[in-house]
Amino acid sequence: MNAAPTDSNPVDLAITSRMSVRAFTSRPVEKTVLAHLIEVASRAPSGTNTQPWKVYVLQGGSRDSLVAQVCAAHDAVRADPALGAQYVEEYDYYPEKWVSPYIDRRRENGWGLYGLLGIGKGDKDQMHAQHQRNYRFFDAPVGLMFTMDRVLGRGSLVDYGMFMQNIMVAARGHGLSTCPQAAWNGFAKIILPHIGAGPDEMLVCGMALGYADETAPVNRFHTPRVPVQDFTTWLE
Repeated sequence: MNAAPTDSNPVDLAITSRMSVRAFTSRPVEKTVLAHLIEVASRAPSGTNTQPWKVYVLQGGSRDSLVAQVCAAHDAVRADPALGAQYVEEYDYYPEKWVSPYIDRRRENGWGLYGLLGIGKGDKDQMHAQHQRNYRFFDAPVGLMFTMDRVLGRGSLVDYGMFMQNIMVAARGHGLSTCPQAAWNGFAKIILPHIGAGPDEMLVCGMALGYADETAPVNRFHTPRVPVQDFTTWLE
């Protein structure tokens, strides 16, 4: 998983070897490597070259402090669900109403992961603990927070996705792994002041980045993909 792409088609390998890693080692990532990844990723296309991305890199104390704050808030919401009203996502990442086939894929993903980890359907303690792994960046030494100006339109989120994909694919070329995380979005009121974001910035999502823990069972979890013929229409 950590080996850099070396086959005859390294771009394909970088893309296909990318996965959402949920356990990392403590091995640090050099700042020069991080800066390089972000610079490469900035070649992503954007409508009229607006380049909507703003990146905050958390390491060391800044990372650990944010982890502590958000984990405490996550625990508090579990103890008193009414507190959840304080933590609202600024944009709808998921649909208000789930329908097939999307709800089926979501369930397959969730129970596939929990099944691998031995978490039963009614085990709320372990579910909470596993969900909180998001707010620990899955122990990755680097956390990334992505924001954009609220004045921008929804099309900028499309541009942002291409930028983030560039980071994740470029990371594979350096033997690094990532996990993009929308889980952070509900805690924007904690995150944005912590990272020093301006009042006009909106949290897009977070990302864990580092070297995958090859021994962790959770990293054996690979999500399936729908066959090409199921979502492609050929017109001649």
